[in-house]
Amino acid sequence: MLDPKNPVSASEQALAEVIELARVMEDKRTQRPRLVGPKGETLELPEPVFHLLRQVVTVLARGDAVTVVPVHKELTSQQAADLLNVSRQYLVRLLDEGAIPYTKTGKHRRIRINDLLAYKEKRDAQREADLDELAQMSQDFGGYSECS
Repeated sequence: MLDPKNPVSASEQALAEVIELARVMEDKRTQRPRLVGPKGETLELPEPVFHLLRQVVTVLARGDAVTVVPVHKELTSQQAADLLNVSRQYLVRLLDEGAIPYTKTGKHRRIRINDLLAYKEKRDAQREADLDELAQMSQDFGGYSECS
C-alpha cells in the first residue's frame, strides 16, 4: 500500500525510461499485456490492472508524483488536512459545518477518501469560477492601470 503522505515520483535518471514506458503502453495492442516477474515467470495482466498501471505511468511521465489509495479508505483528520493542504483546525471546522461528511470512531473523526476528493474537486472548481469572474470584472472596469 502506498502512503498518501509519501507519493512516488520518478527520479531525473528514471524519467526518460518512464516516458518511454508510457509511450509503449499507449500503443494499440493485439495481445494482452504481460508482466515478467523477478524469477522470469510471465503473467498476463488483467485489464483493470493494466489500465491502472498505464494511468500511474502517465502521471509519472509528466513529472508528477502519484499515490494509490483504496476507494473506501478512511483518513484521519490530519491526513485529510494534509491532502487538502490546510490546517487540521480548518479541516475540523469544515467537518463541523457539514462541508465534508465524516464518521466518529470514539473521539476521532474519520473521513472517507471519496468524500474528501469530491469536496476538493468542488472547491477547486469554485476557485476557478471565482478567478474567472474576477478576471472578467477587471476587464469590464478597464483592467489594471500601469504604474509609471
